[in-house]
Amino acid sequence: MAAIPAQRVEMIPIERIAVVNPRIRNKRIFRDIVDNISEIGLKRPITVARRPEAGGPYYDLVCGQGRLEAYKALGQLEVPALVVTADPEDCLVASLVENCARRKHQAIDLLNDIGRMKQQGHSIADIARKTGLTAEYVHAVVRLLENGEQRLLRAVESGQIPFSVALDIAEADDQDVQAALQNAYEKNLLRGRKLLAAKRLVEQRRVQGKRLKSNPHLKPRKLSTEALVRAYQQDTDRKRLLIRRAQAASNRLIFIAEALRRLLNDEGFRDLLTKEGLTTLPKNLAKRLDRLEASNP
Repeated sequence: MAAIPAQRVEMIPIERIAVVNPRIRNKRIFRDIVDNISEIGLKRPITVARRPEAGGPYYDLVCGQGRLEAYKALGQLEVPALVVTADPEDCLVASLVENCARRKHQAIDLLNDIGRMKQQGHSIADIARKTGLTAEYVHAVVRLLENGEQRLLRAVESGQIPFSVALDIAEADDQDVQAALQNAYEKNLLRGRKLLAAKRLVEQRRVQGKRLKSNPHLKPRKLSTEALVRAYQQDTDRKRLLIRRAQAASNRLIFIAEALRRLLNDEGFRDLLTKEGLTTLPKNLAKRLDRLEASNP
């Protein structure tokens, strides 16, 4: 970001600060911020960019929305701030980077931030470069936003379904949604309660539409539960098959190891191996044969 760091803290009128990249905040976490500032004060000032206008100056918030809102909640009129020189685009990028770096940021914030950058004309590659995200991830976010998948966005934000599953559902036709759920189950992305919640979400999305506003023209149609039962059954069958294959491989290995042990105890066979220059065995096989020999004195 092309910005010059401030050298001192200034007291800025809160009413002159605009939040260019607002995000939804957890009420409990926000209450903790307010209580903390009320008890011990502001540990770190917010950062703003000066925006010269008539009747100004005014400021765009770069980072520190939670601290700014906490000061408002405490009835303060001014807030300590570091003032930097940056244009609105740089402020948005800086705020987005802060959201990406936040250990437990809400997914919806990142989605909307990327959407705003795309609306401002940034290319997928440019957004990926500035945010440190992969181009594939940015492309997926933009697709989800452009498709108006508000229900899926809310589900991602609340942790009901993983982001990758939301994209699979968004890109699937009505008849392929069940396959998307089954695929998520097979990949261990949706299990138990999350799988049931995803089923309800898919039904609501089909009946009421992608957006949160309901669509009264569509008649409810139950999503086939038989498909989900088949997914469970197929997964169980696959696990049973893997167990049978593993058991068969183990039995073959035991047979081969015992056969080799007996052959190596045959003097004529050992002489033949020596003549052919085959005097060594793979390390793991040799260890197994040693264990067999010890158990069969």
